[in-house]
Amino acid sequence: MSVPGISISVVSHGQGDLVDALLRDLARLPEPGRFELLLTRNLPEPLPACASNLPFPLVLIDNVSPKGFGSNHNAALARACEAVFCVANPDLRLPGDPFPPLLRALRCDDVGLVGPRVRASDGAEEDSIRRFPTVPGLLKRALGLDDGRIPLPQGDDPVSVDWVAGMFMLARAEAFRAVGGFDESYFLYYEDVDLCVRLWRRGWRVAACPAAEVIHDARRDSHRNLRYLSWHLASLLRFQRKHAFRLPHVSSS
Repeated sequence: MSVPGISISVVSHGQGDLVDALLRDLARLPEPGRFELLLTRNLPEPLPACASNLPFPLVLIDNVSPKGFGSNHNAALARACEAVFCVANPDLRLPGDPFPPLLRALRCDDVGLVGPRVRASDGAEEDSIRRFPTVPGLLKRALGLDDGRIPLPQGDDPVSVDWVAGMFMLARAEAFRAVGGFDESYFLYYEDVDLCVRLWRRGWRVAACPAAEVIHDARRDSHRNLRYLSWHLASLLRFQRKHAFRLPHVSSS
């Protein structure tokens, strides 16, 4: 079976050094010619240092004014040429090649989106795989009883999960387009959760792949910055108004 091409969408907010490191990681992987990199510069900035020497095409999208997370990746999706669409944060590192096991998971007929195991730079596993946020679940989290994360087993087989974090996700481009991409009325938070809800409702399965790993340097801005916290809370309220009591029931398989 031929290896499908992958359109990778990365949005930079003046993070050229991070983007440069991620592009170098991608260039070192086997078969880099399978990639198409769509780089959105949300703020004016120079090209990454390695941009002139990449083994894959680099498509630049320059915004006249800054856009939100969903708007930026939807614009990249509109220009993507490959059958698989990848959303990737610039602060990711790829110590190995996460794509083969993720692509194997997407070969399952009903899998529309898949995410990897995500670790912090110190090796700790991040909470990138979670259950849908419900009112009882949020209360448990506030009380320290259950943080909502879904622990991934060891092994190679993908497992069905409620949602995977938008820091790194691979999707069939057809499925992404069929549900209308990200809901742009969110800003920075909960776009990924909302997307997974709509995929499940359309009959696409969301999965996590324990055999694929990436490294993420989490900023956790909503924990330290009141503006980010207000965006986080506003998105949570929007999600609850839109989906409360109408969430899909997901069973691991």
